[in-house]
Amino acid sequence: MHKEQLLVSVVINSFNQAAFLEQTILSVLTQDYPHLEVILVDGGSTDGSLEIIQRYAERFAWWVSEKDSGQAEGINKGLERAQGSLVAWLNSDDTYLPGAVSKAAASFQQFPSAVLIYGDVMAVDVQGNPIHQMHTGNWQLVDLMEFHILNQPAVFMNGAVLRRVGGLDRNFHYLLDHQLWLRLAVSGQMMHIAENWATGRFHAGAKNVAAASRFGEEAYRIAAWMRVTPPYTTLGQGRWHRVEAGAHRLNARYLLDGGQPRQALAAYFKGIHAYAPLVLPEWHRMLYAILSLAGLAGIKKLYLRLRGALRPARLE
Repeated sequence: MHKEQLLVSVVINSFNQAAFLEQTILSVLTQDYPHLEVILVDGGSTDGSLEIIQRYAERFAWWVSEKDSGQAEGINKGLERAQGSLVAWLNSDDTYLPGAVSKAAASFQQFPSAVLIYGDVMAVDVQGNPIHQMHTGNWQLVDLMEFHILNQPAVFMNGAVLRRVGGLDRNFHYLLDHQLWLRLAVSGQMMHIAENWATGRFHAGAKNVAAASRFGEEAYRIAAWMRVTPPYTTLGQGRWHRVEAGAHRLNARYLLDGGQPRQALAAYFKGIHAYAPLVLPEWHRMLYAILSLAGLAGIKKLYLRLRGALRPARLE
C-alpha cells in the first residue's frame, strides 16, 4: 500500500467553542497529507460557531450543526460516516501540529496491524502558549486497564477495527475515550510514536478543569464494568488490586487539578493501600496537595518546578 492510497478521516467535534474552533479547523485543513476526509459535527452552537463552520463548509466531507445528547453522540455521528483506514477525532479546543496526519499515516503503513497509533501532546494555555509536555508510555491493554491514559488528541484508530467494535459508549461522558481504547485494544497491539502530534488546550471551560471530580467517578465505573465484562474479567485475575490503584490514582489527579487537595490525598492513600508501586511515583503531586492544605505561599511554583514544567517547552 502506498502512502497516497491511505485515506485518513478526522472528525472535528464542537459545541460553543467559537474562540478556538477556527484554529482547530485550520490545523486540520492545512495538514500536508492529501487524502484527508474531514467531518465536522457541531452540537447546535449558539455562540457564532456556525458562521465559522460555514466559512469552511465546502472543504468538509460532511458536516452538521444540531442538538445532541452530549459529546459521545456527537462524535459518533462523525465516526459512523468516516471511511478512512485511519480514523481520529479532534475536539474544538485542541489542534494538530504540522505534519501530524502524515506521520500517523506513515506509522500505520509500517504497523498496519496496530489497532491504535498514538503520538504525544503538548499542553497549551488559552493563548496557545506551551505549558508542559504530556508524557505517554508505550502502553498496551493491561496498562489501559490500570488507567494509564492516552492523550486523545494524538490518537489515530484503525478504521476497520473501529467499525467492528463500534463507537463511543454514550453511558460515559468524561472517560468515554478511555473506555473505547479498552475495547479496541482487545483486538491487537497499540503503537506509541514518541513525537508531538497535537496540542491539548487547558482552560476554565474544558471538562478536565470544569468537571475534574467526575473523571474519577467514571474510572470507578469502568473498573466495575471490566470486572463483569469478558475478556477483562480473565485478564484482570491477579491484577485487580492494580486496577483499583490506577482508578484511585486517576481520581486523585483530577481532584487535585480541580482544587480539592484533601479529597485528592484521600484518593492517593487508597491507591497506595491497593498497590503502592503504581501510586508512589506521584509523590510530588501528593506533596503539592499537603502544601496546599497547609496554605503555604509559593506552593504552585514549587510544584511546577518539581514536575519539570518550568523547563522551556517546545512544539516539535
